[in-house]
Amino acid sequence: MATTHLALYAGSFDPMTLGHLDVIRRARRLFDEIVVGVGQNPDKSWLFTTEDRTHMANELVSEIVRAEPELARVRVESYEGLTVDFARQIGATALLRGLRNATDTATECQLAMANRHVADIETVFVLPSQEYGFTSSSLIRQIVALGGDLEGLQGVVPKMVIERLQVVQKDESHSLRDRTMEGTWGVD
Repeated sequence: MATTHLALYAGSFDPMTLGHLDVIRRARRLFDEIVVGVGQNPDKSWLFTTEDRTHMANELVSEIVRAEPELARVRVESYEGLTVDFARQIGATALLRGLRNATDTATECQLAMANRHVADIETVFVLPSQEYGFTSSSLIRQIVALGGDLEGLQGVVPKMVIERLQVVQKDESHSLRDRTMEGTWGVD
């Protein structure tokens, strides 16, 4: 019986970018199934709720699957706790990670070695297209919080996400301004 190669692509996806989607597109040729794991961390400040991030990821992933239905299945699930524990729970054979630059490479390789040592799970790295090499959810959150021009993000953020970001940016009651001043944004 053939082994099913299931990858877990975990992240905060706050917000999901075209770089994230590009990694998913490329990885669909490598695996039988991909689970996009939307992480929950009660100690982290979020631009969008877990439900919002999961919903947006579902919508965006559905578009990818419709465009190339013959490639790997993709589903989106939210999770709490350690990524390696969630990977075991869903039966993942690998963790999927995108690498944008040398800084990502150093950080991700260290994490991959720790995950292999502690949880006996391999990590597969996928490079996004060159145009997404500078894209970062953290940077996008900062642009939103500081009132930056969101239309300029069209080449790196899906249209649906930009529309949601515009709503957040206009919402005076949203705590994003406080978080920017406190420096409590998480790293992607």
